[in-house]
Amino acid sequence: MTKKLLPFILMLACSKAVLADNALVLQTDFSLKDGAVSAMKGVAFSVDENLKMFDLTHEIPPYDIWEAAYRLYQTAPYWKAGTVFVSVVDPGVGTDRKSVVLKTKTGHYFVTPDNGTLTLVAEHLGIESVREIDEKKNRLSGSEKSYTFHGRDVYAYTGARLASGTISFDEVGNELEKNVLEIPYQKAVLEQTHLKGNIPILDIQYGNIWTNISDELLEKSNIKKGDVACVEIKEGNQIKYSGKMPYVSSFGDVEEGKPLLYLNSLLNVSFALNMASFSKTYGIYSGANWNVNLHKCR
Repeated sequence: MTKKLLPFILMLACSKAVLADNALVLQTDFSLKDGAVSAMKGVAFSVDENLKMFDLTHEIPPYDIWEAAYRLYQTAPYWKAGTVFVSVVDPGVGTDRKSVVLKTKTGHYFVTPDNGTLTLVAEHLGIESVREIDEKKNRLSGSEKSYTFHGRDVYAYTGARLASGTISFDEVGNELEKNVLEIPYQKAVLEQTHLKGNIPILDIQYGNIWTNISDELLEKSNIKKGDVACVEIKEGNQIKYSGKMPYVSSFGDVEEGKPLLYLNSLLNVSFALNMASFSKTYGIYSGANWNVNLHKCR
C-alpha cells in the first residue's frame, strides 16, 4: 500500500513546489520597529506555507513614494521573471487611489497602490498589462472593516496568491489601460556639451550622490578619465552646489576629503568626497526635484 501511494505523494509534493516557485519580495516604509511587516508575512504564509519570501527593504523613509519607485527599479532586474514584488508606501491608504498589479514586459509583477511607485519600473521594464485588484476576491477574509492596513489585507495577500499560483494574473481583477501614475522628473539628456539629469537616490550609507546619467551619455559628452567636470546641483531652481571635480575610477584616486566624479555600480555618473559624506557636507539630497548639470571644464 505504501509503495502504491508513494508516486501519488511525490506528485502532490512536486505540484506544490511548482505552485510556490515564484519568489515574493516585500518593500515598505514600515521599518521593523513593530509587528506590521511580520503580520504581512504571516498573511502570506497562510496562503502557502512553502512560499519563498524575501525582503527588499522596510526602511524607505515614511511616505517617500519616489524612493520606493527607485528601489524597485534598482532591484527588480536582478530577479528572475515571475517574481512578485509587493511595495507598500501608501500615504493615501483608504482613499480612492487604485490598488493594482503591474506585469512588466520582462515578466515581473508589482503589487502596489498606483500612486507613483511604478514610475521607473514601468518606464524601464515596460508595461505588459495592468490589473486593478478585485478586493471582493483578493482580500484577507475578515479584514473588510479595516481601512488603514492594505499592506496586510490586500497587497501581501494578493501578492502571495499570485506568487504561489493560487490565482493567475487574469484573476487579480479587471484589466486597465496600459499606463500608471507617474512622478515627473528630469530624464538624463545630453544638450550640446552639457549633461542634465536627476539625483534619484543617495548611496545612503556613505553620502555619495547617484544620478540617472549613464556611462554611455557621459562618453558622448566627451568627458574622459582624468578630465575635470564642472558640476552644478539644484533643488528645484535653487543652486545647492557648484564646483569642479576630476573624473576618476574610484575614491582613492583623489586625496582624502576631495570631490570626485565616478561611475557607480549601476554604471551611472556619481559624485563623492573621498572618506566623507558629500550629502552632509553640502546639504545635497535626492528626489524627483533634485537635478544636476555638468560639462567638461574649459
